[in-house]
Amino acid sequence: MDKLGDLEVFAQVVSAGSLSAAGRELGLSPAVVSKRLRRLEDRIGTRLIQRTTRQISLTEAGQGYYERVIAILAGLDEAEAFVTRRSQQARGILKVSAPTTFGRMHIAPHLKTFMGANPDLAVNLVISDRLVDIVAEGFDIAIRVAALPDSSLVARRLAPVRRILCATPSYLEAHGVPQTLDDLEKHNCLPPHNNDPWNLHGPDGSFQYRATGRLATNSSEVVRECVISGLGIALRSTWDIFEELQSGKLVRVLPQIEGSRDVAIYAVYASRHFLPTKIRVFVDYLSELFGPRPYWEK
Repeated sequence: MDKLGDLEVFAQVVSAGSLSAAGRELGLSPAVVSKRLRRLEDRIGTRLIQRTTRQISLTEAGQGYYERVIAILAGLDEAEAFVTRRSQQARGILKVSAPTTFGRMHIAPHLKTFMGANPDLAVNLVISDRLVDIVAEGFDIAIRVAALPDSSLVARRLAPVRRILCATPSYLEAHGVPQTLDDLEKHNCLPPHNNDPWNLHGPDGSFQYRATGRLATNSSEVVRECVISGLGIALRSTWDIFEELQSGKLVRVLPQIEGSRDVAIYAVYASRHFLPTKIRVFVDYLSELFGPRPYWEK
């Protein structure tokens, strides 16, 4: 770095026409400029500049050296500009993990717009309900719908998640509309695909409820299709069933109760330091697309 700095001092002295003028441009005293110039000449063993009290002049060796030095410095400026331009453009392959249903419904349909705005970027979207190891499996980013625990990874909140109890009008007509939580005991409730209890929030705060019914499955999409077909009552995210709610295929049950409020949609990636542009632009795109009031809530 000292060698490069001495080259810059030398080039500035020649350009400015004096040591004092070069010092003013570089923020250095004339004595420091003189010392740096002398160190450069000592290192290469050649006199580059003839100095008098009033003016400087390049030696023959100094002239040839100056022409090469300014080419080197110009090349460095060009290299930095290239890297800066390149770092501002999203390019390469972006490997993304997303939950099966959410990835199909709310990531895949929007890739055309995103990739159209980033023509040098390819996307590898892997949809699975398995919790991937981002670092070990080479993912750039994971989209997760969860209440995230503490982690060494970076998590950016993209949108809130609202989960409601719902059923079809035909199911409720056949089996009755529950008025209290206790009434659910009389109904066919569809447990989550992981068989965890429902994490709920009501007028008295947060609580858990163990849903029981005649269906067991390892697929969240199976639960979704079964509640839409009229098999029973399920706890579903509004991002998952917003079209059915709008059309009236599904209606809300026990509207005073919702799913836990600590669940949200997150973009998770390894580190915020030197964040690659391809990750930043994708996260920004999803954040703007979803937002604090996502389109499925409108």
